[in-house]
Amino acid sequence: MSLDDTAGEYRFFADVMVRGSSPSYERLALGVAADRELLRLLGGLPPAKRQPNLLLAAVRLVSGGVPGSYGQLRETVFGRWDEVAAVMLARRTQTNEPGRCAALYPVLASLPQPLALLEVGASAGLCLLPDRYSYEYRGTGGTTYGGAGEGALVLRCRVDGPAPAVGGIDVVWRAGIDLNPLDVADEDDVRWLEALIWPEQAERRERLRRAVALARRDPPRIHAGDLNERLDEVVAGAPEAATLVVFHTAVLDYVPEPGRSAFVARMRRLRGHWLAQEMAADAEEAAYVVALDERPLAVAAMHGGWLRPGSG
Repeated sequence: MSLDDTAGEYRFFADVMVRGSSPSYERLALGVAADRELLRLLGGLPPAKRQPNLLLAAVRLVSGGVPGSYGQLRETVFGRWDEVAAVMLARRTQTNEPGRCAALYPVLASLPQPLALLEVGASAGLCLLPDRYSYEYRGTGGTTYGGAGEGALVLRCRVDGPAPAVGGIDVVWRAGIDLNPLDVADEDDVRWLEALIWPEQAERRERLRRAVALARRDPPRIHAGDLNERLDEVVAGAPEAATLVVFHTAVLDYVPEPGRSAFVARMRRLRGHWLAQEMAADAEEAAYVVALDERPLAVAAMHGGWLRPGSG
């Protein structure tokens, strides 16, 4: 991966991923993209460890806050590089956004109940709890609700079209697989999840904290390991009487070939359903395609908030 490739990754992050959502990260990422000296420093890390959100979150963790300018970011990176690099090597970009469940929930509610859920790339497992959240969908046909009911964390979603008619779901088994599972009871892991949230997104931070509190009451089991190596073993533990759903969000971009092709082949042989929420290969907007068994159903916001059915 050349310096130009790394610079391009930071420009894409600024121009597509955070534009309109995080002005501070847009400025910082563009600063990195134009800084050949800093790019050479990043070049000493493995390619998978040069990601923009990984660097920016590591700087926040090391410095105790968001840099107010590119000069401050540069000062932290060069002045405390050993600490910044140590965080980047030890951690992964494991954004665990419960708001993404708003795009998954209508699909899950449409399947035969009860459900057995298996998430690959599960992070701390907050997206394995769709039945513990409530949902408010606002569309052209009015507002509909679904989910756990009164008192639950409410995930609000604007729908570009008729609001989906959703009922409850019945989850009787849930598990996750992750190369480096995060523990909702570990304060360092939770601080890392908060550091991955873009600075201006206070609502996401509050949502994360409430979801973590819910998860701590009965955490889902996350199996450590590679998604291909552990998949068959974990699937074998799912009850056959339940509808198995293997799902993932923003995971496949982090799986290098040939592992990605191997995973797709496994999903095509699955005895249940494959639910994916991933960026399109030719994406021109910061959004994910929601697909069930490789059939596109909708486009959704990266961190929840809006859903565009029938446009995948």
